[in-house]
Amino acid sequence: MSDILASRRSRTPSHSRLRRVLLGPRPDAVPALIAKACAAIGLLDVLAGVFARFRHSRMYTIAEVLPGALGPFAAALSLSVGLLLLLLAHGLRRRKRRAWRAAVVLLPAGAVAQFTYRHSAFGMLISLALLTLLIRHRGEFAALPDPRSRWRAPSNFLLWSAASILLGLVIVSVHGRRTVGDPSLADRLTHVMAGLFGLEGPVRYTGSTTSWTVAFSLGALGWITAVTTIYLAFRPEHPAARLTEDDEVRLRALLDKHGRRDSLGHFALRRDKAVIFSPSGKAAVTYRVVSGVMLASGDPIGDVEAWPGAIERFMDEAKAHSWTPAVMGCSETGGEVWTRETGLDALELGDEAVVDVADFSLSGRAMRNVRQMVKRIERAGYETRVRRIRDLGENELERIRLAAENWRGTDTERGFSMALGRIGDPGDGDCLIATAHKADEVPGEYGDLKAILHFVPWGKDGASLDLMRRDRAADPGMNELLIVATLEAAPKLGIARVSLNFAMFRSALARGEKIGAGPVLRAWRRLLVFLSRWFQIESLYKFNAKFQPRWEPRFVVYRASGDLPRIGFAAMQAEGFVDLPLPRFLRRRTATPRACTHGTVERGIHTA
Repeated sequence: MSDILASRRSRTPSHSRLRRVLLGPRPDAVPALIAKACAAIGLLDVLAGVFARFRHSRMYTIAEVLPGALGPFAAALSLSVGLLLLLLAHGLRRRKRRAWRAAVVLLPAGAVAQFTYRHSAFGMLISLALLTLLIRHRGEFAALPDPRSRWRAPSNFLLWSAASILLGLVIVSVHGRRTVGDPSLADRLTHVMAGLFGLEGPVRYTGSTTSWTVAFSLGALGWITAVTTIYLAFRPEHPAARLTEDDEVRLRALLDKHGRRDSLGHFALRRDKAVIFSPSGKAAVTYRVVSGVMLASGDPIGDVEAWPGAIERFMDEAKAHSWTPAVMGCSETGGEVWTRETGLDALELGDEAVVDVADFSLSGRAMRNVRQMVKRIERAGYETRVRRIRDLGENELERIRLAAENWRGTDTERGFSMALGRIGDPGDGDCLIATAHKADEVPGEYGDLKAILHFVPWGKDGASLDLMRRDRAADPGMNELLIVATLEAAPKLGIARVSLNFAMFRSALARGEKIGAGPVLRAWRRLLVFLSRWFQIESLYKFNAKFQPRWEPRFVVYRASGDLPRIGFAAMQAEGFVDLPLPRFLRRRTATPRACTHGTVERGIHTA
């Protein structure tokens, strides 16, 4: 009996493999399989269109039966179809419905071409096999379109223009043996630029076939660039979700009840974020879609018991559009709920510096540097004021807005997960504003104002730092002065705790500089110090550490390790560290925010 069971077990793996072959691939693996097949066919078609030795694809064989100039035209067809298939592969991998529709039209055409012109049953069967997979698993390609980006069409034009010029130079160069004379690089480049517009260039060829082949190929590149740009510019708008007035009212109600739990809660009120509520309406997740990443920030808002409902709808929305789900800057509790409810993973991103007002004091050796700096600036004639936004007059508030705008270090407003992006909004009356003044100087453009700190509410008894701005001509130490002033004024304002800047990779920096740190940790710290030349990594950590805070870890939640580079790039775009500026005439005017219509689901780093 045991021998029989052993023999059955030994046959089980082969039987299961045979069964998988007969049944075909798993449904969830079909999009990636089709995408790879389209990319492979597209690459071969591009090679066939550029290099004569590769012209054995189905598009080039049309030239064998079509007369006249259609012979060279086949190379252009091969090049065009190949590039379009390469474009189509990305949409198929992301399970986009529009890409599926295009593939369903393209594959039968390829099968007909294989059978009619080349009489190739093998090529026809490959096309039909892919078509069968697409139709059989059509439910896997249900992702809705992405939000329309204001720079998608211009960036497509720039990228395709550059790619067309480079590929055009390759096409002209591979036919160099049949050119008249020895054209220079400038002549070839001029020929390519003219050919993209369908014009004749300065390069001449010994045979008419070669001349027509190059001309049609360059014209095909120009045609693809123009058509894709026009399509992206004039396609039906699918607007990005925005925070509506009703959404904001509901979020503020949740923050009034549960805002004390997360210091980043008030940043959910950024109006360039969208929101998804739980079925009960007692919890919500705010997010923004950047480069195909559905990026949430902080913990869900509202009752912890209702978080799973909001998280489930967030994941449903990500699946409906085939977006990559991710969460930036959630707390330990938030990370535990996200990973438990979704199966995602969490990675420690850094630490948030939180100062308990009751424990803060300038006395002691640890606070010596801060104490000396504050005393020195006070002796220089600076004074501070800490008030609620609602207690400021409109004229002073306008001066503060203008100063904060003009003192910004970059043209791009930075912030997403830990920045509000506005000052003095009527709904933000509870925000704190700390200002530094120097009255003994002649008032400038902003009066005697020299530095600004803006804090958002953290429940009823807390404040979270939003932005830090100062006059570059003012004495150094303005930020330290205003933070100390805020902490000293906090008890009178009912503030018991203040959240300062977020320090990325704080634990690595702290452990890496201690005695006994291993070589890997020291190397990681050296890399972070090197990156601090461009990003405020080490400087924010050291600045925060001056005030002897307690450190609260923050996490990034992600689906797979391979998604981390993409999530990191999307986060940098959202925070404003990566921006693609447009000429003024291409910038879209600010439109009235609209609710998200993507599906049926209901609807920063602190700037230093």
